Amino acid sequence: MTHDSDDQTVLELIARYSSDVIAQVRPDMTVSYISPSAERLFGLPTSQIIGRHVADFVAPEDFALITQATREVIAGRTDDTVVTVRVIRADGAEMWVEIASRLMGQRIDGDPGNRAVVIRDVSDRKALEDALRAMAMKDGLTGLANRRAFDEALRETWQATLRAGSQMSLLLVDIDDFKAFNDAYGHQVGDDCLRSVALAVQSAVHYPGDVVARYGGEELGIILPEADTRAAAIVCERVRKATVNLQILHGGLDAQPVSVSIGSATAMARDGGSVTMPEALLSAADNALYAAKAAGRNCCRSAVLLAKT
Repeated sequence: MTHDSDDQTVLELIARYSSDVIAQVRPDMTVSYISPSAERLFGLPTSQIIGRHVADFVAPEDFALITQATREVIAGRTDDTVVTVRVIRADGAEMWVEIASRLMGQRIDGDPGNRAVVIRDVSDRKALEDALRAMAMKDGLTGLANRRAFDEALRETWQATLRAGSQMSLLLVDIDDFKAFNDAYGHQVGDDCLRSVALAVQSAVHYPGDVVARYGGEELGIILPEADTRAAAIVCERVRKATVNLQILHGGLDAQPVSVSIGSATAMARDGGSVTMPEALLSAADNALYAAKAAGRNCCRSAVLLAKT
């Protein structure tokens, strides 16, 4: 008896002083037990947590991860799952946690039984992961998104365009005669010029969902979600003017301000469309850029295409 009592005391101490939260969750996803450490994590006494549904404490957009993990258990594919989600504290603040769940037994009717759950605060780890990801997605010279981030954003934007049955536009921006500028003034000044143009281009793109990236070399890419041909043309002209207004001159006695040529392509998700995205959009914007160069530079040319839905 003494031995059992000692074991119970140890378990109670672990539950009370562990930085992790220990819980038991019923098959209907209501909480039947939660350790006292939950008060620090959730900002609520345990009496206000026990009996409530897990969904009451998880960010709605993240709850689907828990639902999917539950399906895996119900289907018998696993006895334990781990998900990383945001929980909502009593003060409304969100906190990233890792939730490890393990099946404790099987009910007679075959449905999953209770689950033992361990909840761990991973906010610091998540912040570090997000910072490292941001660094991996940023171009070191210009501070813009890099090609990897551009490719990812292009795919995601097109998927959103498909779901909405709308349109999007892509601009490819190339600095005119940049090789000659580099040859005349050196690569250090060339880098400074590229940074200045990048900042000017970024300042000309106003909507929060728009993406400005260094596409490669002296070429920049601009992704405009939901933008039609008219909206894309407006951004093209803003970008062109912002670059010329920098008044970075080159060319000796006949010095002209650094300028850009822009290829714009708008893809519409429509029944009957035949082109494959997003490759076709890149190709169309690139062809439009060459047309702008051929037309004398410091201008924009555009294309429109209907994409497969």
